[in-house]
Amino acid sequence: MAKAKSYIYPLIIIAILFFVFGFITWVNGILIPYFQICLELTNFQSLLVAFASYIAYFFMAIPSAWILKYTGYKKGMVIGLLIMALGTVMFVPAAFSRTYLLFLGGLFVTGTGLALLQTAANPYVAIIGPSESTAQRIGFMGIANKTAGILSQRILGAIFLLNADSIVASISTASVTEKAAILDEYVLKVVNPYLVITAILALLAVMVFLSRLPEVEESEDEPLGFEKPEGSKTSVFQYPYLVLGVIALFMAAGCEVIPIDGIILYSRALDIPLQESRHFAEYTLYAMLVGYVASTVLIPKWLSQQTALKYCSISGLVLITGAYFSTGMVSIYCLICTGFGAALLWGTIWGLAIRNLKKFTKIGSALLLMSVIGGGIFPLIFGSLIDWNPASPQTSLLVLIPCYLFLLYYSVWGFKKLEWQKEVVSLSSTTAQ
Repeated sequence: MAKAKSYIYPLIIIAILFFVFGFITWVNGILIPYFQICLELTNFQSLLVAFASYIAYFFMAIPSAWILKYTGYKKGMVIGLLIMALGTVMFVPAAFSRTYLLFLGGLFVTGTGLALLQTAANPYVAIIGPSESTAQRIGFMGIANKTAGILSQRILGAIFLLNADSIVASISTASVTEKAAILDEYVLKVVNPYLVITAILALLAVMVFLSRLPEVEESEDEPLGFEKPEGSKTSVFQYPYLVLGVIALFMAAGCEVIPIDGIILYSRALDIPLQESRHFAEYTLYAMLVGYVASTVLIPKWLSQQTALKYCSISGLVLITGAYFSTGMVSIYCLICTGFGAALLWGTIWGLAIRNLKKFTKIGSALLLMSVIGGGIFPLIFGSLIDWNPASPQTSLLVLIPCYLFLLYYSVWGFKKLEWQKEVVSLSSTTAQ
């Protein structure tokens, strides 16, 4: 009981940071159609919003691990928040010049800060308590994350996409000069909200700096029951379950991001008005919120992390298949429902992949965060397929099928792989015969 109480305070601080992650990350679902309108973009171009945000994780995750080695978790979080504030304030000159590249630059800088922040926060949550309840603790973080995402969709969606259908209709009949004037005014809606966000990030940096957030040491985790005693490892790549976990998280990122960041574009391709479709990303976040609540109740008391991942993978395959073979709102509902299972993917994969890494915990966490680039790559493929075949936008959903298939593999076999050498020996023996 005393041990549980000892990490309640730091988890509250981290939960506040996860709230910030959610507000900043999931507003992309609103920014994508907003930029598509005011900057006159294709589906592929507009989904560069997600790519710019997530590619920062790929480039900055390992440098972030190096920074944390010297700063520690607490100071690293402060630096991450300040970098994020720099990225969000870049939206102001981007809006006044209506320059998409500057917006993307701001998203990349914000993503850089998020990468540092999450490289510190995720392993902190994982190693501050027992390994078998990692998914449960990350589930609590997910509740904070998705609650913030819902608020960002509700608040900023009402600002950025209010009367968006009428704006689309007006620019379709306007002259070149009139269109430019309408869009110049429309894009400035982003200025005041992002100035407020910048101020909040700066205040949070001060709060974390002044907090009593303790440093934690990466020690050997408690085994999950199937590990065997291991010799000393010299490289993080000698942990097969981590390497496969990185691939799994790459796939999971697409499964989580597309139903949020891509659903409004998908809805528009199905001829559903923006006034209605602007709420769909919010509905997906509600489904994810329910999933996170379920994870805190079910894992590990009723379900192990690997069993939960298996069920989520199977349900994802069923729902995406249903969305592909249906039309209109039925297809939308199927896509929204994937949010429930997608909520459990991050915590379960992270818990299975990060276990027992000892001195490699920070670099292992960095590799896992690099895989989040899947949240930028898969939406680009998704948007390209809509542009390529607008008559049948359901084709774009097929990008998620191989993702869920790999997640199913990892949940049944991949997470158990403790050594690469046994595979090599086995193959060598087979060749010799």
